[in-house]
Amino acid sequence: MTKTNLQFYPVWDRPTRWFHWINFVCVVALAAIGTAILYDKELGVTDGGKILLKTTHVWFGYVFAVNLAWRLAWAFIGNRHASWSAILPFHKGYGAAFRTYLRELIRGDVRPYLGHNPVARAMISIFLILLMLQAVTGLVLAGTDIYYPPFGRWIASWIVAPGANPSTIAPYDKTGIDPASWEAMRSFRSAFVTVHYWNFYALLAVIVIHIVGVVVTELREGGGIVSAMFTGRKVFDREPADDVGAST
Repeated sequence: MTKTNLQFYPVWDRPTRWFHWINFVCVVALAAIGTAILYDKELGVTDGGKILLKTTHVWFGYVFAVNLAWRLAWAFIGNRHASWSAILPFHKGYGAAFRTYLRELIRGDVRPYLGHNPVARAMISIFLILLMLQAVTGLVLAGTDIYYPPFGRWIASWIVAPGANPSTIAPYDKTGIDPASWEAMRSFRSAFVTVHYWNFYALLAVIVIHIVGVVVTELREGGGIVSAMFTGRKVFDREPADDVGAST
């Protein structure tokens, strides 16, 4: 039955909203600082400046990684719109729902969704995979570059010269480092650098697609998709496709 009056629906719980905006701030900061690190020579950054940039990058990375880990855990205990069953595109009938949504989208008469629509599910799943990959590779690079946790102590113990103290190993200082072990570590590190580098650009592409998707969804479905990430509520004048009587 079509609803003629505006109805407000609780959708995004508070932890989900906090994750979204903390993730937004972290990604913007990490992208900006990472770009400065990438072009440090062109910007004339000194070794001390590089260490400061990388240290700041790592601390934002810690917040990013903890926030992401929290969101992944919350998917097991959050409300139905925050759960894995509302994110992953693997439930029974998903393929049919995806095709139906695309047809409705092309016709310009798409039925709104309270949570993620079928296309958004696929994109959010890809987004989470890329975020996890960036977090993991970033943590490894934090250890191989400026010897920060969780792998920094192990890396320092790997490259330290015989008889030297691993705790004395410092970024951009070869004092106390075994040359052969250093080269082996840098070889090990290179694969993570490559993945981190290209995954960054993949993330940028997905972020652009995400923004376009938000705009298109707002225009086609309505609901106040942006404001819902502040208030937690969406508003529709018709029955959402995934409504199970949760309107208030």
